[in-house]
Amino acid sequence: MTGAETIRTTVRRRVEEVLTRNDPRTTDAVTFHRARFDAGLAWIHFPVGKGGSGLDRALQPFVEELFEQAGAPGNRSELNGIGLGMAAPTILAYGTEDQQQRFLRPLWAGEHIWCQLFSEPGAGSDLAAVSTRAVRDGDDWIVNGQKVWTSAAHKADLAILVARTDPAQPKHAGLTYFVCDMHQPGVEVRPLRQITGEAEFNEVFLTDVRIPDANRLGREGQGWQVANTTLNNERVSLGGRPLPRESGMLGVVAHTWRTEPAHRTPQLRDQLMQLWVQAEAARLGAALARQRVAAGQPGPEAAALKLSFAQLNQQLSGLELELLGEDGLRYDDWTMVRPDRADFTGRGPGYRYLRAKGNSIEGGTSEILRNIIAERVLGLPAEARVDKDIAWKDLPR
Repeated sequence: MTGAETIRTTVRRRVEEVLTRNDPRTTDAVTFHRARFDAGLAWIHFPVGKGGSGLDRALQPFVEELFEQAGAPGNRSELNGIGLGMAAPTILAYGTEDQQQRFLRPLWAGEHIWCQLFSEPGAGSDLAAVSTRAVRDGDDWIVNGQKVWTSAAHKADLAILVARTDPAQPKHAGLTYFVCDMHQPGVEVRPLRQITGEAEFNEVFLTDVRIPDANRLGREGQGWQVANTTLNNERVSLGGRPLPRESGMLGVVAHTWRTEPAHRTPQLRDQLMQLWVQAEAARLGAALARQRVAAGQPGPEAAALKLSFAQLNQQLSGLELELLGEDGLRYDDWTMVRPDRADFTGRGPGYRYLRAKGNSIEGGTSEILRNIIAERVLGLPAEARVDKDIAWKDLPR
């Protein structure tokens, strides 16, 4: 038996032990996932004692398949993508031992839903320009400001938050990263209605919100570095999820091509084939990026994954409308709802076309991602930034 086979056998045995002690048919979801966390079968690549076993992340699909076959309950992953994919790796990278013990287990078990308080009305693409202010008050920080485009804020228990703690420093240097209790007095969440009719996002107003210093991730003033870890993981989660060949939006359009022959043309066929090739290249590139994340090294290459994801989704959803002709002009339902998650391929073709427009904004605008690729991946000269070394308080706004 090879070393890889031995590891898979050991993992299978541990999964069976969890299932034996916690029958999925009778055990509630939270209890089940606490047991899975304690067995090191939550994030298989996390360290022992932190929900993992210190093994190769490539084993994660194997673990998920074993639990799925046994009928294991879900841990609200459809609602908690920010917690599972962004907050957890950031807490692992920068959290104290106490913070890791406090946050990781309930996060995995679905006890706490997380959201992300980064973007602001005046600081979306330029995240370092955030003006939400955190002022030290003994063992607490008093936070005032406004955040925007916040997914799941209306259901979240906790949030990852970037705030300005030293306005006398240049904008990148005066930021600090916190975990904010969304049930605190002074937190107000309002829906933002989109072109699709839904209110998938929110704006959040923070008025004299108290955050204990024990909820600070990283050092004071280290917020930009910590936030970049979060953002790199976000871009992998948006553009680098493991997918089978011809899945996602490509699968939807390929199905339309096969079942709706009326509007096929050689030109549309060529478009579809070009996009199929690009989607396959992006899928294989995503596999490499996930290996870096598994090693704890999410890098700027993740920007390319997210950029290609946005471009492909927009081009494919547009091609779908072309294939449907006049039927593509119909819109199924413009009802105000607040969905639990972003469904990039859900509902009808009109919805998919409109929802894809947001792909080039969320997780970093495509323009900013191109800058990241140019400067940090290709090594091209940096864009001129006249505000880089000026104290934030002295910048015109």
